[in-house]
Amino acid sequence: MQDILRLTLAQLNPTLGDFAGNIAKAAEAHSVAAAAGADMVVFPEMFVTGYQAQDLVLREAFTLDAMAHVEMLARKCAQGPAIGIGAPLLEEGRLYNAYFVLKDGKIAATIRKHELPNSDVFDERRLFEHGPISGPVNVNGVRIGIPVCEDAWHAEVCETLAESGAELFIVPNGSPYYRGKFDRRINHMVARVIENDLPLVYLNMVGGQDDQIFDGGSFVLNQGGRLAMQMPLFDEDITHVDFIRKDGGWQALEGDKIPHVDEWEQDYRVMLQGLRDYMGKTGFKKVLLGLSGGIDSAIVATIAVDALGAENVRCVMLPSEYTSQSSLDDAAALAKNLGVRLDNIPITAGRAAITETLAPLFEGLEEGLAEENIQSRLRGLLLMALSNKFGEMLLTTGNKSEVAVGYATIYGDMAGGYNPIKDLYKMRVFESCRWRNANHRDWMLGPKGEVIPPQIIDKPPTAELRDDQKDSDSLPEYAVLDGILELLVDQDKSVAEIVAAGFDRDVVKRVEHLVFISEYKRFQSAPGPRLTHKAFWLDRRYPIVNRWRDNR
Repeated sequence: MQDILRLTLAQLNPTLGDFAGNIAKAAEAHSVAAAAGADMVVFPEMFVTGYQAQDLVLREAFTLDAMAHVEMLARKCAQGPAIGIGAPLLEEGRLYNAYFVLKDGKIAATIRKHELPNSDVFDERRLFEHGPISGPVNVNGVRIGIPVCEDAWHAEVCETLAESGAELFIVPNGSPYYRGKFDRRINHMVARVIENDLPLVYLNMVGGQDDQIFDGGSFVLNQGGRLAMQMPLFDEDITHVDFIRKDGGWQALEGDKIPHVDEWEQDYRVMLQGLRDYMGKTGFKKVLLGLSGGIDSAIVATIAVDALGAENVRCVMLPSEYTSQSSLDDAAALAKNLGVRLDNIPITAGRAAITETLAPLFEGLEEGLAEENIQSRLRGLLLMALSNKFGEMLLTTGNKSEVAVGYATIYGDMAGGYNPIKDLYKMRVFESCRWRNANHRDWMLGPKGEVIPPQIIDKPPTAELRDDQKDSDSLPEYAVLDGILELLVDQDKSVAEIVAAGFDRDVVKRVEHLVFISEYKRFQSAPGPRLTHKAFWLDRRYPIVNRWRDNR
């Protein structure tokens, strides 16, 4: 009877749809595992395809191609340790989220995911069939239970595996980040360990896929829920863990326990990683963005430089007659600190020409929002022209507060292919700027030190579309607005509950109205990294046409 089991945990970053690239990563990790004398190397959920594949899995050609690559990997890695890897399975007309154990050149076992998540960003019940609860898999004489991701969040799946003779659990995951998510994960896994008195390996993937960023942080728990090993957040890593058989069962030997950083650093890394992977996986090399001298474009420019390097970031200042000298100076100072190219394209003449063109139709009408938005849309037009001409993806810079209440111009400053701060409220933008000025990490490509001039952080926010304009002319102060939005959007609180929390009812009702009538803008907005469990897109799906209001 084997008394030592060595597992290799491959916490890696797949690219959705790159089957050949993903199994090449898997084969490389298998070589590392073989050199280390491992019994088995394990990969995250749906690693062959990348995750989430959404409706792509409904295309039979996609799923059959994925299965062909699973079989190819089995043949390629016939010698050496067993492999655990995830992919979709089409079987007798039924589609499963499956996990395969490969050994001796073939598929030795197939686990079909039983519990299908159907909340937040997940709608797997729409895509997959519920699989039966599979029994343990024998790997070199050790019976391993493999509850796939959501299966381990439900006590009965692990309990059935334990009753069927499982000696330890391996949980392959595709679990995307939101703030505070890790605590939820580990609490559920500790519960499974204590309930079944079995050790558990929790393996998560890393990397960005559209709005979702997988944060890794894989770990191993021993009996009693004791942490035996913890892998880094966000980074690819291959780690070996040894289990020894004792009188009380299998126990993992203590390994490295990489400490977790605070939520400010995690959020910043998510925004950076989301942009870096979105660019790398779509094939874009360079970005551009409009620099206003304000805080939102400042943090986006900084994230872009940290993600891609200064040589791959172009900033463009598009001043009008309302642009202050301080904004020009602040934008120039930021660009100098970051080491990026800064182009200056005044829009005064263009705006005058458009105003003159529209004058016969606007004659006799009071100037207002339409004239202000001409500036924003002209900027969007010019930035998109640069994007088309130079093949640089345009970044948009609206924070979650603005996205929530529609304080952004559709086809203007909302134009762009990706928004790194889409799920970051305005007050958190301020704090993220302060955090970045005080911190630098080796995963950042930008310079160290105070890159965002303090005056950008400290001055009152303004769109500068008219004389002496401030955001507070149109919106509540951001501290108030964000407090309401966090309750209304992130926590789904009623108007009465928000008022009971200390906010003025008229202000709350106004914010609620702005959120509802801005749905059409969000429907057309650029994707951005998910930081909360109520990010705009898959987490929160509201109709555009909606006359209902909360009048309690």
